[in-house]
Amino acid sequence: MIILVLNCGSSSLKYQVLDMKSADDYTLMAKGLVERIGMGEGDITHKPSGKEKVEIHKDIPDHTVGISSVLELLTDSKSGVLKSLNDIDAVGHRVAHGGETFKSSVKVDTAVIAGIEANCELAPLHNPANLLGIKAVETLMPGTPQVAVFDTSFHQTMPDYAYMYAVPYEYYEKYRLRRYGFHGTSHKFVAAKACEFLGLDMETSRIITCHLGNGSSITAIHNGKSVDTSMGFTPLEGVEMGTRCGNIDPGAVLYIQEKEHLDTAGINKVLNKQSGLIGISGISSDNRDIQTAAAQGEPRARLAAEMLYHSVRKYIGAYSAVMGGVDVIVFTGGIGENDWRVRGQIMKSFGYLGVEFDEEANRSSAGEDALLTAPSSKVKVVVLTTNEELVIARDTMALAK
Repeated sequence: MIILVLNCGSSSLKYQVLDMKSADDYTLMAKGLVERIGMGEGDITHKPSGKEKVEIHKDIPDHTVGISSVLELLTDSKSGVLKSLNDIDAVGHRVAHGGETFKSSVKVDTAVIAGIEANCELAPLHNPANLLGIKAVETLMPGTPQVAVFDTSFHQTMPDYAYMYAVPYEYYEKYRLRRYGFHGTSHKFVAAKACEFLGLDMETSRIITCHLGNGSSITAIHNGKSVDTSMGFTPLEGVEMGTRCGNIDPGAVLYIQEKEHLDTAGINKVLNKQSGLIGISGISSDNRDIQTAAAQGEPRARLAAEMLYHSVRKYIGAYSAVMGGVDVIVFTGGIGENDWRVRGQIMKSFGYLGVEFDEEANRSSAGEDALLTAPSSKVKVVVLTTNEELVIARDTMALAK
């Protein structure tokens, strides 16, 4: 079964085409990345297996244009891996927020689309992008089965004292107000991969996974289960992100809203789209731009970077306390996998936990799996490439059949 996996982020699109013979027997036919969607000139990197990599730089105003470009590449006579779009048996989509509506992956139909649309207000940066992917496939590949895989499902094992908010309990009963958590497919995948990489038993391990990218989240995984995570009711909570503020005093939100005379939509725009790296630096929401400017001495870029390091350190320390220690710390995601400067700055504070961080190994690792600590280190630190697409492909294969 040939499956196209689409992972639409707020400003990016990752894709893979896999020939799935079974959950563990598969062939990667092609993969790629579309970056800087809606940010002027975009970048497309297409990697067909057994063929030369293709790089394209052009304006990508929205996700529909991005997906259309991907489909053209997949069926291109030179760079393609498919004779036609009819070769694709099913399409799997990463969807950020399932709310209380979706507790597992589902085959897409009209009711599912309506359910995802109803949850757009909970994930205003991602659910609309996920829907664009689903609707683009409906238009370009009518009749092809589609499956939605939700980021929230892995975190359903959190205990009530971790997922509840200390607001009137009736809001949970009436509105299901609680922490849901996100990036679940990534956290689940890299935790299992870390144990395999290090020869550990996931059922008896304490793991902290740091998924750092344009959207970032930290998760505490104890004996194979998510017991706490930094994102909450929406992907807004937690560490500083590309355009999202992360943790903030609710009183400060009310203060800003009053002083700026903002309605609900206005304050939502400030917190979700004008804050984080872009809000502090005034330069960019992209960490690469922030790091470059910080290295050149730009003070607000340096401040934005230091705020990110500080917030991740706090979560690692807190989750170590929650689990009574930690065995493995994992870095993944666009920033976590590729930026040694971010990893190094975050980890410089954890000698007290027994971390013997290897700076040389950290600097030499770029986009590949690697151990970042000395053999004698009590706590292991690893950088691992995530593969949310494989998790999505497995669920898609099971449901599409």
